[in-house]
Order: sequence, then structure tokens, then C-alpha cells
Amino acid sequence: MRSSAVASGLLAVLLLVLVATRWGPLIAADHDVAEALHRSAVAEPGFTELNRILSDWIWDPWTMRALIVVTVVVLWLRRERRLAVWTALASVLTAVTQRVVKALVDRPRPSWPDPVDSAQYEAFPSGHAMTATVTWGLLLWVLALHWQERWRGWSVLVVAALVSVVGVGWTRVYLGVHWTSDVVEGWLLGACLVCVTVLTYRSRLWRRIDEETGGE
Repeated sequence: MRSSAVASGLLAVLLLVLVATRWGPLIAADHDVAEALHRSAVAEPGFTELNRILSDWIWDPWTMRALIVVTVVVLWLRRERRLAVWTALASVLTAVTQRVVKALVDRPRPSWPDPVDSAQYEAFPSGHAMTATVTWGLLLWVLALHWQERWRGWSVLVVAALVSVVGVGWTRVYLGVHWTSDVVEGWLLGACLVCVTVLTYRSRLWRRIDEETGGE
């Protein structure tokens, strides 16, 4: 877990630097992919509408945050209050981190004469990709702590998580509101935050609190 946190964090920093300095090969690749997908989106309105529904409703950051709220409430009612607080804090930190990075990099979104969708704020990183990564990562972590061995639907949930995280990234680029590197940065930052959340929850501080309170 620690190595995953370091690797995803370092890759996220590297990508941020490349985008901020407008490294030519990366920018060119972003534009090539965006232009090819936009042509497809304009030519296939039915498929584009499906992507809009998935992106703007099913995998929208507010839908993801609603899942976290439900998870936090369930944990609180089960008296897993430290875990509930830690999960909520991770979700809040995700929102704050993406806004700070967006403001610092201040990358414009793709601009089209015939847009098929629209979005607010700066492009880098993708808030949809980052929020989905953190949300599904936290849900899998929480479930793994208590129910993985007893729940036969675990593999289905893992597949759903992968489809959601990868799928939302695809929709954001396909709909022409993000560059590919925006989505990759969202995945990397999200993965790093999930790893840090798990590692800090397992820290000596929490073990000491458990010993002092008897795990209540």
C-alpha cells in the first residue's frame, strides 16, 4: 500500500509538471485524441447522449458523494464512528485537493465550434475521474474490512468499480470536456488519496486510540 501511494503520488506530480510546462509531446497527444473522439461524438448523437447520461448523472461527482454519505451514515449507525469520520474526511479532502490543483494549473478545457457537452471550472485534473476513483476505492476498502469474505457479490462490486472509474474517464474525454491527461491525473491523485487514507487509518495513532478506548 505504501509503495502504491508513493508511485501514484510521484506519477501525479510528474504529470502535473508536464502539463503545467506544456510539454509538447503530451499536449500534442492530448489534442490528437480529443479531436478524434470529438469527431465521433458529433457523428454519433445516440452514443453521445448515452455518454452524457453516464457522465452527468450516473457517474457525476455528486452521485459519488451521495454514495459516500450513505456509507458514512451506515458506519455511524453501526458505531464504526472513527471509520465513518475517516471516510468523510477523505471525501472532503478529495474535493479540496482537486479545486486547489485546478486553480494552480489553470488549464483551459477543450474548445469546440460544435460542442456536445459543457463543464465548469478548469480542466486539470478531472474532478469526475478523481471523485469516482476515491469513492469506489473507499467503498471497496470499507467493505473489505468487514464483509469481503462473507459477501458473494464482492467480485461483481470490484468489476463495477473498475467499469465506473474507467468509464467516467472515457466519457469526459469523449464528450470533449477534458483532455486525456486531465483524466489520468484524476485517477493518479485519487489512487494516492485512497492509499494515504488507508495507511493513516492503520497508523499507530489509531491503534493507540483503540487500545485506550477498548475499540468503542
